[in-house]
Amino acid sequence: MKRRSLLLGAATLTLSQLAAGCGSKSILKIRSLKNGIPAQLVSKFRREVQPSPLLQVTQEGQLKELFALLQEWKQVPKSKNQPDLVMLGDYWLTLAIRQKLIQPIDPAKFDNWKQLPERWRNLVTRNDDGFLDAREKVWGVPYRWGTTVIAYRTDKFKALGWTPKDWSDLWREELRDRISLPDNAREVIGLTLKKLGKSYNTQQLDQVPNLKKELASLHRQVKLYSSDSYLQPLILGDTWLAVGSSGDLLPLLQAQKDIALVIPVSGTALWTDLWVEPASGNPVSLVEKWIDFCLQPRVAPQLSLLAKASSPIIVGMKPEDLPLAIRTNSVLLPDAKILAASEFLLPFGDAGIAQYRSLWQEIRQVVQS
Repeated sequence: MKRRSLLLGAATLTLSQLAAGCGSKSILKIRSLKNGIPAQLVSKFRREVQPSPLLQVTQEGQLKELFALLQEWKQVPKSKNQPDLVMLGDYWLTLAIRQKLIQPIDPAKFDNWKQLPERWRNLVTRNDDGFLDAREKVWGVPYRWGTTVIAYRTDKFKALGWTPKDWSDLWREELRDRISLPDNAREVIGLTLKKLGKSYNTQQLDQVPNLKKELASLHRQVKLYSSDSYLQPLILGDTWLAVGSSGDLLPLLQAQKDIALVIPVSGTALWTDLWVEPASGNPVSLVEKWIDFCLQPRVAPQLSLLAKASSPIIVGMKPEDLPLAIRTNSVLLPDAKILAASEFLLPFGDAGIAQYRSLWQEIRQVVQS
């Protein structure tokens, strides 16, 4: 859940050195989330686009920081530090539109736009208030996506004789004081709504029977709420189960053999990282070439494996056209029924936000017993 919350820090990486004498080469300046662009893809792009361009990629530790930079560039147009493209999470898209931090994108410029599954095209087609509207403008291009997953300690669950499969397992007595949840009302209330057979995007919470009771019961199961410091307790075994982002947890599996991931069978929350153009930016032809490159079906599997997050393009591809490492990874490519039951966290109006905030504060004040 780090992607939706706190600052991790910043790092700068120039993937193509701007050497003396290269002034005649085209330059594409990108501001990205840390580890968001695999170096192998940059090399592949440079080989395929002629004359070979230079990519200057500056990395930030948090999507929150990228959003703050968009605000800064709005105040200081034509800043020499302003990039041509910025990576932004769909979670921030509504605010970016409302604050006029980004400009619309013309999908007709991209040969591979139609390769995107419809639900991803719909996600970025919005009105000037940031709400979904199929008749309005396109504000970003989906680049990669992931899910909210359950991570659990296989060594601890071996003794229990079962493994988590769905959200309802979080309420089991054996997990009392063994769980960490995101410090995020939409996520926690949302997974409880899914347990009750409702949508993550339900707004009239007072009309959902037993919701408050279920949330209070879940609250008593929780050892900690954290969106940025939940990995270490899981690694140490202080918690046995954590709910978090696949973007945080997939890289963890390489070193932590006692941790497994599962996407709840009733569906989960989806997130997507997008390419957006700053509002005061000038058109650069390399932007179109880079985006079209990322949307190619032959590039999508490599992007998915290297970035530890899935390209939306692989969802529409035939299984036989995908590498075994993707076909057998149920987190990178969830079962079609689970994916169909999963949802993006859509923007709410003020009334919906107020209901979530009020219920969240009420539940968090429940005394653990």
